[in-house]
Amino acid sequence: MATLLGQQELDARVEFRGFGFQESDDSVVPVPFPDDFGWGVFLQEHVRRFDLFSAGHTHTASVTVRVWDGRPAAGDGDCWEEQAEVDYESVTGDVAVWGSGRSEELIRLGHAGMWRVRVCCAGRAEVESVTRSEGTAYGVERYRIDFWPKAQ
Repeated sequence: MATLLGQQELDARVEFRGFGFQESDDSVVPVPFPDDFGWGVFLQEHVRRFDLFSAGHTHTASVTVRVWDGRPAAGDGDCWEEQAEVDYESVTGDVAVWGSGRSEELIRLGHAGMWRVRVCCAGRAEVESVTRSEGTAYGVERYRIDFWPKAQ
C-alpha cells in the first residue's frame, strides 16, 4: 500500500478554460504553457509539462495535490466526473502552476525523476453553468492530482 508523503491545497487561476503544470525551471521546458494547448483535451501530456482543460472559461479552481511513494488506490468514494493519467518528468523536483500567469506556490515532489500523475475532477457541469451566467466562479470546479514515482 502506498504512503502519502505530502499534500497541498492550492488555487489555480483558469483562463480560456486552461491551466497547466510544468517544471519550475522554465528553461528545461521545450514548449512552455500555454503554447500547444489542446483545446477540449481534459489532460494533455507535454515534455516536462501537462495541461488541463477546464469546463469553465475564467475562474479559480480548487486543487488538492498529493505526493505518494507508490501508486495510490484509485477509488476513495468521491464522485469524479473526469479522470485520466499521464507520465511526467521532473528535473528539479519542483512543479509550477500556470493559469493566468505563474503561481507563486510550488508543488514539491521531493526529488527529480519520472512520475506518474492521475488527475480527477468534479464540479464541471456546475462551473460551466456558473461561468456562463455569472462570469466567474471560485472553488466550484475541484481537482485532485496524485503524483507517484514511475516504476522503471
